[in-house]
Amino acid sequence: MPFEFERLEIPDIVLVKPKRFTDYRGFFAELYKRTDYLSNDIPYDFVQVNMSMSRKGVVRGLHYQVKPYEQGKLITVVSGRIYDVAVDIRRNSRYYLKHVAIELSSSDLKLLWIPPGFAHGFQALEDDTLVLYLVTKEYSPQHEKCIKWDDPTLSIKWPIKEAIVSEKDQECPSISDSETF
Repeated sequence: MPFEFERLEIPDIVLVKPKRFTDYRGFFAELYKRTDYLSNDIPYDFVQVNMSMSRKGVVRGLHYQVKPYEQGKLITVVSGRIYDVAVDIRRNSRYYLKHVAIELSSSDLKLLWIPPGFAHGFQALEDDTLVLYLVTKEYSPQHEKCIKWDDPTLSIKWPIKEAIVSEKDQECPSISDSETF
């Protein structure tokens, strides 16, 4: 199998480590193979692929979509490094309002699976960081929601204190005023 699947502190969040096939030319790696993902309890297909480029310090998030357009996301870094965060916003979950944070980089080629029911955000740790994410439902502006990236209730420790945040993300409500699952 060309992947190793590691369940994180919140077991629904999965760190995917693809196997690299390296030779004198460089390397080759499979990033997604439906049968392997299915056999590791990730039963989703992807319908949209997004990419963002960010300067060092940029925070994007915490974003999610509500039903019927809730999204699962498979995140990887094409260039640079990010501090990636997934917050459990499923009210009936034993992990409700807890989060997983992990560094992803283009050098380690790891992917992070975040299922529906989580708010997602990241902070770029280097200039010109390119993030690629596959999603399970198409973007729907009327179903898009967000939570304030620095909501003290969530206790997320962003690595770069002087964060660069869009006006739109600065206006996100706190978790107590947000729609959850």
